[in-house]
Amino acid sequence: MDGFQAYGAGKAGGAFDPLTFIRQPQTVVRILCWLFSVVIFGCVANEGYVNRPEEEAEFCIFNRNQSACNYAVAMGTLCFLCSSAFLALDVYFPQISGVKDRKKAVMADIGASAMWALLWFVGFCFLANQWQVSREEDNPLREGADAARAAIVFSFFSVFTWAALTLLSLERLKRVSFEEEYNKLFSPPLA
Repeated sequence: MDGFQAYGAGKAGGAFDPLTFIRQPQTVVRILCWLFSVVIFGCVANEGYVNRPEEEAEFCIFNRNQSACNYAVAMGTLCFLCSSAFLALDVYFPQISGVKDRKKAVMADIGASAMWALLWFVGFCFLANQWQVSREEDNPLREGADAARAAIVFSFFSVFTWAALTLLSLERLKRVSFEEEYNKLFSPPLA
């Protein structure tokens, strides 16, 4: 048993290796989530609003429904921040030596990832529906049509990337739980 090291905790306090970190599946998928949120936010914030000369205010290209554009912009922004925070947690994760703290971090990751997968599914359905029922008279030149379709497509992709993060976090939870059981069985009793 001397050669066995529990997941992560045995290496707590070690040096950070960026190449190993970047090659982890969880890191790759989290970076994709981060990138998709930037694309969605950028598409809707940049080309999601159209103004017509005869009207004063801009309107959302998704069936003139401001809620659709607001939802996409808010989700893109919040997902960007959440992805950034969990990416930072992934960097810091090997430094956490307490198994209970590691377990809390993984449980938070599971909850957040599952929640974002659900919210992106709702967002995809909402944006696709609003785009489908948009009238051509509202936007005869189809300004921002490519951006709207890109936002819808990347919303769809986001569902799967966040679901994949949920599954990867569940695998991580199994490893942390194994580590906890291992520590209970093989740690020396306190005198």
